[in-house]
Amino acid sequence: MARYTGPKFKLSRRLGISLSGTGKELKRPFPPGQHGPNQRRKMSNYGMQLAEKQKLRHMYGLGEKQFSTLFHRAQKMQGIAGENFMFLLESRLDNLVYRLGFANSRAGARQLVSHGHITVNGKKVNVASYMVNIGDVIGLRERSRGLSSIKEALENRSHLPGYLEYNDAAMEGKYIRLPERAELSQDIDEKQIVEFYNR
Repeated sequence: MARYTGPKFKLSRRLGISLSGTGKELKRPFPPGQHGPNQRRKMSNYGMQLAEKQKLRHMYGLGEKQFSTLFHRAQKMQGIAGENFMFLLESRLDNLVYRLGFANSRAGARQLVSHGHITVNGKKVNVASYMVNIGDVIGLRERSRGLSSIKEALENRSHLPGYLEYNDAAMEGKYIRLPERAELSQDIDEKQIVEFYNR
């Protein structure tokens, strides 16, 4: 399934979650369309499970196949499958580039990675789905440090997660530990996603 390229605000309103993280899309907290405010549909269990899956998939910008492959990998790990899945999504290179503030969105972070601006432990990596390990250092290539889009994104960064360290002088961040569930989105009920894939 191809990546969604339609209107992001409409998608956010339909799913009831801010996909950009800014909350601007939800100024009108009802689905888009003429009958948006008056919709009274009762969702089935399957519908609720599907909605949670779609929320998380669109939040991280993954295709269906990539998303389900990562979930099945999480199932094989020790621990709680739903939380493991969230941790794997959070450990993707494009997501950590976004969390470090090198880009204003995950889509922007993905573009930085694919265009070769990002390094991991000093080596260029241009695969957005690259899994970053604990202790890895994420930085910018020398020629990329002066990019206005990166400087602007760093200035606008409002929060650095506790599982990342950032060295301002070197313009690089370190992935120091796995995130805790409380540090990730509380708008997602990962148990519903586990039930969706275990049907």
